This record gives sequence, C-alpha cells and structure tokens, in this order.
Amino acid sequence: MPVNEWSDSIFILDLADEPAFSEEMDAINARLDEADTPTPHVVVNLAAVRFVSSSNLAQLLRLRKRVLSASRQIHLAAVQDSVWSVLLTTGLDLVFTFSPDVATALASVQMSGSSASSAPRRPATSPTSQRTNQPPRH
Repeated sequence: MPVNEWSDSIFILDLADEPAFSEEMDAINARLDEADTPTPHVVVNLAAVRFVSSSNLAQLLRLRKRVLSASRQIHLAAVQDSVWSVLLTTGLDLVFTFSPDVATALASVQMSGSSASSAPRRPATSPTSQRTNQPPRH
C-alpha cells in the first residue's frame, strides 16, 4: 500500500513512476478526505521516482497546500538527481522541505513538533549527492 500510517500524526507516502505516481497521490487525497482525524504530517518518499511531469508537480503542490493549511509539515525524501534537477529548474526547491531519506524526515517532523515553521529547507547540494557524500553533478 502506498500510504503508510507511520503514526497517528504522520503518513509516509511511497511514490513510484507513472502511472503509479498519480494513483498513489489520488489514494492519499482520498484517505485524507475520509479521515475523521486531523490532517497528518506527510513524508513523501521519492526514492523510486525517476521522472516527474508537470501534472505530478501540480499534485505535489496540491498536497503541500492541503497539509500546510492544516499547520502540518510535508517533507520530500530521497529525491533522485533526475527529479531534483526538475525541482531546481521549476523553483520548487525553494518551496518544499527536503530530507536525504525517510528516517531523517521522520526525525525532523518528530523533533520539530506540530507547531514548527513551514518554511522550506533545502539541502546545499542535490539530495542524492548529499546522501552519498559525492560532489553534485553539474
């Protein structure tokens, strides 16, 4: 299942390339619509995503808006270089908060609590090169 309820207040969304990406985004939105509980923090695991379309970016932005409007956090984790370059080109590297992996994103959400700032944090280098201690590719 693409949506994992890691805790009562944190969901992990494991995404893959299309067509699964759109289906999984629809699944989390449906799950949030059905929920009788407050909107959770969301960690989006992009480790298996190698390509994103403009529609995928729009879906991520809609999810971000929904989560932030509930004063919760959204983290994009394990972003591949091919996706990172699209996020840089579109300026979305300034909008989302990034973590090198899911465990770091979970720790960040837990440490900051629900009242944390929604200001995006971005890595100094691409998430993949930061994760492997390799210099960023240019």
